[in-house]
Amino acid sequence: MTASFVLAMAAPSQGAPSAWVQLLPFALVLAIFYFIILLPMKRRQQKVADFLASLKVGDQVVTSGGIHGTITRVSDQALQLQIAERVRVDVSRNAIVGYQGQEPVAPEGGGKAS
Repeated sequence: MTASFVLAMAAPSQGAPSAWVQLLPFALVLAIFYFIILLPMKRRQQKVADFLASLKVGDQVVTSGGIHGTITRVSDQALQLQIAERVRVDVSRNAIVGYQGQEPVAPEGGGKAS
């Protein structure tokens, strides 16, 4: 009786789909996840990185905290903003979310995609 049970488990049935057919739904879910979630997020992050790299002296920008100012000095990690006459503050480059009067380029919350 045990020998026939072992043989019955080892023999594939005629109606069983192949391994490739069984993996097809999983691959389809991964493809949908990539095209709907990962690809747009990657494009958005690249757009934000390009925006932050292109900031220059004289640009009028808005920070994630809502401060409007004009860039007076640019360094690798920080920017100096003039927010009023003779009032300048240093802010992180990642705190800049967009130009004044335009839709924000970087998502609110420090410039990182969530």
